Amino acid sequence: MIDILALLQYLSPHLDMTTIRQMSRIILAMLAMTGRVTMLGISRWTEKGGSYRTVQRFFHTVIPWAMLFWLFFQRHLLDPNATCFLAGDESVVTKAGKKTHGIDRFFSSLYGKPVPSLAFFVLSLVHVEERRSYPIMVEQVIRTEEEKEAAKAKKEAKQKKAKGKPGRPKGSKNRDKTQVELTPELTRIQQMVQKLLSLTMGALLIKHLVMDGHFGNNNALQMTRQCGLHLISKLRHDSALYFRYDGPYAGCGAPKKYGDKINYADIPTQYLKATTTEKEIRTDIYQAEMLHKEFAQLLNVVIIVKTNIKTGAWAHVVLFSSDLTLDYDCLIDYYHLRFQIEFNFRDAKQYWGLEDFMNVKETAVTNAANLSLFMVNVSQLLLRDFRQQDSTVNVLDLKAYYRGHKYVTETLKWLPQKPEPILMARIFEQVSRLGRIHCPLPNPNPS
Repeated sequence: MIDILALLQYLSPHLDMTTIRQMSRIILAMLAMTGRVTMLGISRWTEKGGSYRTVQRFFHTVIPWAMLFWLFFQRHLLDPNATCFLAGDESVVTKAGKKTHGIDRFFSSLYGKPVPSLAFFVLSLVHVEERRSYPIMVEQVIRTEEEKEAAKAKKEAKQKKAKGKPGRPKGSKNRDKTQVELTPELTRIQQMVQKLLSLTMGALLIKHLVMDGHFGNNNALQMTRQCGLHLISKLRHDSALYFRYDGPYAGCGAPKKYGDKINYADIPTQYLKATTTEKEIRTDIYQAEMLHKEFAQLLNVVIIVKTNIKTGAWAHVVLFSSDLTLDYDCLIDYYHLRFQIEFNFRDAKQYWGLEDFMNVKETAVTNAANLSLFMVNVSQLLLRDFRQQDSTVNVLDLKAYYRGHKYVTETLKWLPQKPEPILMARIFEQVSRLGRIHCPLPNPNPS
């Protein structure tokens, strides 16, 4: 078994040895335990020196998690020759009560409505070749009263807005669309991205930030460009996109900028990049540099049209990037890989306590959320050795393996004399199979 304490030794410049030892015991307990991952649950599975009070002290210790995430990734998971990009998304964790720090009504896609919950925004580094995502920074979303009032006023103003005269208002001036006022949400994300880039400077080249369709707007694009990155996101299916005008100059006034407006039902074939057919579904992929009147710059737009050959029914998705040099297949692949962050959230909630913790104070809530996502990276590192023999091994197999070792270790303490090393290895191997989904082939030489 890998020595967890040895994995964490390099954190000593940023954590005292007491906290590192506490973390190693907690990680071992989380790997082996069953049931809800709470402070009390963890304390029941820790080795000597991991009492409930010790676990409490750890959860109430201020820990520089951003540095820990990066150092762990850099030391154990980073491939200097790998292609990586940043992916950002928000995870909502339902909570009851009124005392938990940051509790509010956040929209839950699971329930389809705002529910009492906590929200955490996570930045992950996505390894393109491995096709895996590694959480690298976590921050709780806290809504201030001013932010709530501003959102409420904006919603009311939008509802009351009367339809004015068509056309441009008299006396209005062109505005610089690169100068935008960032919302508190975008400001928080920008600060996270800038902090992360300062940590990774010189060690990893990052060019793109990938986020979902909620950030498919000019403000998010300008925020990303201010960080020195390119945005990849999704536009509404009915976005008013325009081709660039390539006709003759009219002879007076400013040169015409906008050409024909796109008709998604009849996209010119000159922009068709690929066509595939599978199970009576034809997929057409188009790519073009296009303009949007709400965006300050040209967009690299990729449109994916799927058509049912039998019925003629069709639907489309509009992806875009501020990087005009990005090929269509790469843009689609990056946006597709963004979903890997959802698997991080699933593992953190299902196995590592993101939905189980009962802490209410700010420091304890921060540590619980960060620890659950830190365990996602720890488990990915531990699974690498298992996947060399069987690529289908998952977190359930890993936990069953550590739980089996825990049972055997505790049982051997009662024996007056330990068995021979070969017999002990066979016992460990056999017991660690209990509860595993993907069992390895028997090892003929267990020593």
